[in-house]
Amino acid sequence: MLRMPNPVRQAPSEVIIDFSDSKVVDMPGIEALNKLTERYQKLGKKLHLKHLSQDCKQLLNNADELIEVNIVEDPHYKVLTDES
Repeated sequence: MLRMPNPVRQAPSEVIIDFSDSKVVDMPGIEALNKLTERYQKLGKKLHLKHLSQDCKQLLNNADELIEVNIVEDPHYKVLTDES
């Protein structure tokens, strides 16, 4: 049988998952993130989640007893206007 390489083992020490075009919507999604987070932690690596929508953040906060994630807060930008 051909053995597939372990992508977590070969990943850099810090990995960022960008949720710009995706969402966590249910318990299976939370469980998948939890398993992935555990795999990274076992190898001493960090997994960061960024660009989560407000409802995704709330869902993960509600499940904080099941999953420990490092959410990268997106910066809040101010728009400069020309009011001369």
